[in-house]
Amino acid sequence: MFLGGMDPPHLPTRQESLWVGGQSMQQELPSSRRKSRGRGDCGSSQQAQPVPSSLPAPALSEGAPACRLHSPGPTRAMGAVGILGWRLLLLLLQMVPQAAGARPCSPKYFGRDAMVCVCNATYCDTLDPVVLPALGTYVKYESSKAGKRLERSEGSFQRSLHTPELLLTLNISTLYQHVKGFGGSLSDAAALNILGLSQPAQDNLLRSYFSESGIEYNLIRLPMACSDFSVRPYSYDDIPHDYELKHFRLAEEDVKMKIPLLHRASAMSRRPLSLYASPWTSPAWMKSNGDIRGKGTLKGQAGDKYHKTWANYFIKFLDEYAKHSLTFWAVTAGNEPTAGEIVFYPFQCLGFSPEHQRDFIARDLGPALANSSHRDVRLIILDDQRVMLPYWAQVVLKDPVAASYISGIGIHWYLDFLAPIDLTLSITHHLFPDYFLLSTEASTGSYFWEPRVVLGGWDRGSKYSHSILTNLNNYVTGWTDWNLALNLEGGPNWSKNYVDSPIIVDSSKDVFYKQPMFYHLGHFSKFIPEGSQRMGLAVSKKCRQCELEHSAFLRPDGAVVLVVLNRFPVDVSFGISDPQVGFIEAMAPGDSIQTFLWKQPA
Repeated sequence: MFLGGMDPPHLPTRQESLWVGGQSMQQELPSSRRKSRGRGDCGSSQQAQPVPSSLPAPALSEGAPACRLHSPGPTRAMGAVGILGWRLLLLLLQMVPQAAGARPCSPKYFGRDAMVCVCNATYCDTLDPVVLPALGTYVKYESSKAGKRLERSEGSFQRSLHTPELLLTLNISTLYQHVKGFGGSLSDAAALNILGLSQPAQDNLLRSYFSESGIEYNLIRLPMACSDFSVRPYSYDDIPHDYELKHFRLAEEDVKMKIPLLHRASAMSRRPLSLYASPWTSPAWMKSNGDIRGKGTLKGQAGDKYHKTWANYFIKFLDEYAKHSLTFWAVTAGNEPTAGEIVFYPFQCLGFSPEHQRDFIARDLGPALANSSHRDVRLIILDDQRVMLPYWAQVVLKDPVAASYISGIGIHWYLDFLAPIDLTLSITHHLFPDYFLLSTEASTGSYFWEPRVVLGGWDRGSKYSHSILTNLNNYVTGWTDWNLALNLEGGPNWSKNYVDSPIIVDSSKDVFYKQPMFYHLGHFSKFIPEGSQRMGLAVSKKCRQCELEHSAFLRPDGAVVLVVLNRFPVDVSFGISDPQVGFIEAMAPGDSIQTFLWKQPA
């Protein structure tokens, strides 16, 4: 686990910067200079040279891109303050008003190639709003283990292409599922970490996820009451035998933390946010073991007072959030219902078999939603490991009454290695094409043999992108991360069930670290808006080492998005063919992800 937080003295940063007018003007170092850096360069074994007092101080106290351009040797001082240096300053000052609004990553290293981007109250890297390029041109965004983070470049289509070893050809006449979106979960732990920062740093974190200057999440999953990522076990009604739920109350975690954060995120977002809620457990008095933790199911059977009360608990939750001007796109029938069937299971859970969930929906939850003011809220079944498919869907959806209340199927990623995707997701889609598939939870660092938090771990980001691409290519409509933000330990939570997160908060320094996972998610969430549709993509291979992963989408505005992932350390040359526009000669660097965006003719 890389938690030392020390920058290795032998590891150079990949960019030099000059602070001018409060902005960082960066230039990519040539590859030859990456291998050999003069003493005093940014990221060398010595500290960076201080910025001259006549220039604005850098925004960050930690990891800020605030070193100046200079060359090694006796001429270094002259290069910084001499005539040529000041001419360069004047030139850059003139360029600032025309410069893009995007602010570069402030890098910090926690091991070789283990880079995070540091943000605090006064500085955070940003992105420009997405603007479609002119017809016949394209934009490319690239992130890499070598240090790029959603770096933007432009190019033009060609009329012909040298025969590449790998050619990706779009087929716009073949369209598949529509995309719902991408996002993360506002758990109690995530809310605590966000609110543990100063107000300006909180705003930078929320903007990073939800605004046009960030990666533009549009999905937020919300635990209904406590989860294993709460600091205490609780429910909304702990008064035994309160079948009318007269004592139902939202918790302080909702009213003081999550609801205000949801309003702030919504105000920052250009896109409508879709909220969906998942209950981990019922109150203890409704559960067979009398404890919200551990093996147990709902008392009684479908149609009885316990099941009616539990169904009305959903309605009360939606009612209370509506009083705070927050409405939900969907609810799931319960988080990981199979967990409640596991002996000695240590966390909050409520066990359901597929038969039990089917009957509960048909007799209780479905009618409760349909007869309430929340009849338009979608209902999602399973919300558990995809290894349960297609069996779970077959049991529940082949009942016409239950099926009439259901819109989709939620899946988690933790046991994907036991469940071939073509034998689970693809089969389920073809059996039940009218029900959407949605990835509702994923996190790294969850297996007992793994370190919990790995700062700057590129491979964890690649795992996210691999999962997203394979899911999208098998009819999944969206992908939801687990906690939006955690601390350096991977918590806090009452259960000591720590994991990793795309954003790690160090509240003691009022900073947060954007992990590679954050940027991998951004390659999808920012460029593939809700309503996009996956399109056909033919692959011609002439080499054995062209192991790229990819998926293409037609956006609602008619533009095309292509995401290409290279999980291997070898550069791969490839071509892109859009029969309506032309060809792109491309290269996927080792350990990189790229997003291409271009217009199609009207």
